[in-house]
Formats: sequence, structure tokens, C-alpha cells
Amino acid sequence: MNHGKRTGVLLAAALLAAATGCSTKASTGSSSSGGAGGTVKTGVGISGTTITLGVLTDLTGVFAALGADITNSQTLFWEQQNAKGGVCGKYQVKLNVKDTGYVPQQGVQLYSSIKGDVLAMAQTIGSPINTALEQTYDADKIVNIPSAWARNLTVPPGNAVTGATYDVEMVNVLDYALKQGKIKEGAKIGHIYFEGEYGANGLAGSKYFASKHGMTVVEAKIKSTDADMTAQVTQFKAAGVNAIALTVAPGQTASAAGVAAAQQLNVPIVGNNPVFSPALLAGPAAAAIRANLLVASPVSPFDKNPQLLADYKAKYPNNANPSLGVVFGAGASNVMKQILEKACANGDLTRDGVLKAKQSLSNVDTGGLVVPLDLSKSGVSPSSKSFIFAPDAVPGGAKALGDATESADVAGLK
Repeated sequence: MNHGKRTGVLLAAALLAAATGCSTKASTGSSSSGGAGGTVKTGVGISGTTITLGVLTDLTGVFAALGADITNSQTLFWEQQNAKGGVCGKYQVKLNVKDTGYVPQQGVQLYSSIKGDVLAMAQTIGSPINTALEQTYDADKIVNIPSAWARNLTVPPGNAVTGATYDVEMVNVLDYALKQGKIKEGAKIGHIYFEGEYGANGLAGSKYFASKHGMTVVEAKIKSTDADMTAQVTQFKAAGVNAIALTVAPGQTASAAGVAAAQQLNVPIVGNNPVFSPALLAGPAAAAIRANLLVASPVSPFDKNPQLLADYKAKYPNNANPSLGVVFGAGASNVMKQILEKACANGDLTRDGVLKAKQSLSNVDTGGLVVPLDLSKSGVSPSSKSFIFAPDAVPGGAKALGDATESADVAGLK
């Protein structure tokens, strides 16, 4: 992985502080001296020279493939970073990984089992689980990187949403489709979306964009367990939609594209970043997906991260076609590393100190892994930009259709 590119001013300052001596201490809430006389406070989640980060991922639910790639990538990142000296020049980082199965109550219970042993959460997958844990995370003053991008997740001060929120993503991908002539002013958009924060935020984006361009939205809300999109696509065809928007999981994407093709509803399909998996290109709906799908993404493609792809394949050789969740996992880990280094530079690696460090980062550069981020503001999208991907026979199953883009309409989103 090319970590040499990640050289922002804040990180440089943190590394300078590390060189002057971040100290170690078990989780007693006390301070200790560094090699050059500096001190750093420590507390929960630090034992000796080890920092433990929590991971609540999905390895068996509707986002299992994505969850595995993100988590494996984070494991790889910290193995490589630990080999370089860890963080603050001396702390090794380990992950405590739990599988929620994308079930909110399971996530709440699992967090309860690890909360006394982790300094921060390196990943919590899914808007429903993040929302279920929101008050608990806030009470614990714990920094959390959601593997989710719902707007409500930007409100808690400890959440470091790594990318544009779903409404911004939807506006950016619809704007791209409009500029490319795939849809026109006054179009009718059929939107299939999950119940809950994920779907609601994606829908907010399509409805906002529609309001700016004389368009209408035909809504179809589903549960994450609904697999067959025949009824929804049939509804759209009867309504005469000119495009389909998706805020769902890959399984529903495959069904929607396949049913649309069978019904000869040959219209563009646009989606939020979780809708796509490279495995879709090996399924029965592959032709329709290749022909019609556009996806907004917070991460850059593998062709801009060749060393990361090579390292990942070397460590996980059984995963022949990893998703771009690998890039997100590395980007999210890079963000966490910058937060920890900033906290160390400030002399406070307690949860409170890590939270203050996160809130001070207004210009986070991950070396191009993810879009630029402002983590200092609450209730707003950390980024206004998205990459627009199209399915293709390339690593990750999708290619970027240019640099990260920002619709002019994003500025009006509230």
C-alpha cells in the first residue's frame, strides 16, 4: 500500500510529536512520560503498547461481501502500519472484530461485550446499526467510523463519516446522468430504497434533485430482506419512468436490473455506493448491469491503487475479485490513523482526547483513497464529491468515469 502519499500538515505535525516521544500506559486513565519528556494521557482501550479498536461488521448478512472486504483491508492496513512502528511511534494497533449479520440488536449486544476494551470503533457497518448505537456511542465519547453514509450519522460528534452522504451521492450520480444525456429535464425516476436511514437519505437526494430539474419520483420502499423486485419494476414500467434509482444492496440491484431487462424497460439505473458488488457481473443480470448501471462512490478505483490491490490479493488469495470495499477499508483506516496521531500530538489518547482530535480535522487527505473530508462539522456531509463508476471487466468490477465530481446542486442540500 502506498502510504507515502499521505502527508497532510496535521499528520506531519502528529509524526513530529511522535518523534519527540508519545508514551505508553495501561488503561488506568493516567499519564506517562515520553522519551523526550513529553506526556500523553491514556485510558480505555490501551494496554501497555497496544491500542485496541473495535469492528462491528457484516460477514453473514446482506452486505457480507462488502463487510469482508472492508474488514480484511483494515486488518491488512494495520498489519502493515504496525510493521512500520504503529502509531505515535510505538503503539501497535489490533482489531477486535465482531459479525453483526446486519442485525441492529446484534450490533448493540456485541458492542456491549467489547466497549470496555476498545479505544475507538474502526468500523460499524450499516446505517441501522449505527443509528441503534448512536446514543451509546455518544455517551461513551467514542470515535466511530461508520461503513455507512446516511446524513443522520454526521450529527453525533464522534462519527467520522468517510465520504459524501447518500443524498449527496444520489445528486452527484443523477447530475452525471443528466449531463451525459442519459436522462433529461422533466424525467420521471422510479426509486427503490430500503426502509430506514440508508434508504430515506438516498430518497431525499433523488427528490431534491428532481425538484431542481422539473422531475418526479415514483417511490418504492422495501425491506432489506425483500429479494424479488418484480412488483416494483412493474410499477415503474406502468408509470413510464425514464430512469431507476437504487438505494439497496447488491442482491436487489441484480433483481431490479434483471426484471427491467425482461420487461424491456431499458432505462439508466443509478445507485448509491453499496448497491454494487463485482460478483454481479458473473450473474444472470450482468448484461443489463453493464449496459445501464451508474454508481456514486466515495473511493478511487483500483487502477489508482495498484499496490493496495496487489497487497490485498497476496494476503487474501482466495478472493479473486475483491470489491472497492478494499479501498474504503484502507481509506477509513488512514482516517483513523490520522485521528490517533493528532490525539497523540495533543498529548491525550483517552477517548475524550481522540474525540477532540477528530473534531479538529477539517481537511483530511488520504492520499486519494477516498474523497477529501471535513470531519470538523456536525450535521453536514463531510464531502461534496463522489466518483462515478460504471461496471467493467477491471479489478473491483467498476471503472471511474473521470475524477471525483460535484454537482452544482449539492450546495443547496440541507
